Amino acid sequence: MDGNGRWAQRRGLARTEGHAAGETALFDAVEGALDIGVRWLTVYAFSTENWKRPADEVRYLMRFNESLLMRRRDELNAKGVRIRFAGRRDWRVPKRVLRRMVESADLTARNRRMTLTMAFNYGGRAEIVDAVRALVADGVPADHVDERAIAKRLYWPDMPSPDLVIRTSGEYRISNFLLWEIAYSELVFTDVLWPDFRREDLFEAVREFQRRERRYGGVDKA
Repeated sequence: MDGNGRWAQRRGLARTEGHAAGETALFDAVEGALDIGVRWLTVYAFSTENWKRPADEVRYLMRFNESLLMRRRDELNAKGVRIRFAGRRDWRVPKRVLRRMVESADLTARNRRMTLTMAFNYGGRAEIVDAVRALVADGVPADHVDERAIAKRLYWPDMPSPDLVIRTSGEYRISNFLLWEIAYSELVFTDVLWPDFRREDLFEAVREFQRRERRYGGVDKA
């Protein structure tokens, strides 16, 4: 969900105003995804690299994500959305935010219409490092380490590999997002800044996905 700061700066606003505007984009996209039957949706809310941002912006994002959960979790629960979080729950995340995350996950745990995963304090490399640490802690012999063993120790082993990754704001990079999981995902890049993103942009990305041929390293039998 990229482009919040640039969206605000182009309007002469503080960067934090862009993050606030991004909430509308997020929930319009969620509702659009529900409309077309998307069962798994993962959004990059805060990366392990985002701690490098100015301290006041980081504090704002912590408060904003906490208040977003408080405002929206009942609505998501009513829509049958299961809320999850992927990322490190370390000392940098305020305890009150961690409490809201646990409360939101517990409230929606039985929902199955959609699983909305918030990648929060998340990094793809960190996830792989944590999986390897778990392998070591479990005493797995070197000759037993394979893709399945690693995949079982990712943050959410039951999450299917994404079919489609959408990157907003005209940037053409992955930025440490789900590095293990997106090995064969289709990538769609759009110039739309995140606060302007709406369900129609999601639908267009899905239509582009539907035009792709997915061979997973093989050949087209046709």
